[in-house]
Amino acid sequence: MRNKTVETIEKEKVIIIVRGLAKEKLINFAEAVYDGGIRLMEITYSASGDISDEDTAKNIEMLADHFENRMIIGAGTVLNEKQVCLTQKAGGKFIISPDTYENVIAKTRELDMVSIPGALTPSEIQAAHRYGADFVKLFPISNLGTDYVKALRAPLSHIKMLAVGGINEKNMKEYLDAGVSGFGIGSNIVNKKLIENGDFAAIRALAEKYTTVVK
Repeated sequence: MRNKTVETIEKEKVIIIVRGLAKEKLINFAEAVYDGGIRLMEITYSASGDISDEDTAKNIEMLADHFENRMIIGAGTVLNEKQVCLTQKAGGKFIISPDTYENVIAKTRELDMVSIPGALTPSEIQAAHRYGADFVKLFPISNLGTDYVKALRAPLSHIKMLAVGGINEKNMKEYLDAGVSGFGIGSNIVNKKLIENGDFAAIRALAEKYTTVVK
């Protein structure tokens, strides 16, 4: 399954980042972005503790059960091994973190999930790769841009990288040309106002804008 998830990320290229969305809105939202071409979804843990890890894991399980083989569900803002284990038990297939933490990467690989830690400097990126990361999340990348990605890719072309932070449908092609393997997209698609208004047709249209670029 881990290899399939890696292949899906490389093929589909867009992981949607869902943070703090009410449980009762999740299925309708997820179906809308699925109709818009999204096949990978990250449900984030709450670093502040406003939402318990257990409740987040229940949301992951609900989505994993609902979509079965149609969409791959994973976890984001994973900061410790407990969250890795909760995700695996809930049916999550990939682990995304804002940082490079060897213990989280090791536990992710031990449980046969895809590891995507966050890093930004060459030393951090190579360390993440050395620890066993499948992809490295370049975060936050928008402040440095595509020239920085190109500079990284020159000596680190053996490492698959995802661009996260400030990515939109207008700059995605530039990042693909710079050598990234995919993207994490959050609020540009997870539009809370549209969701609250129940305008899931507009959510689907937003998703289509992004998936069209990478097809």
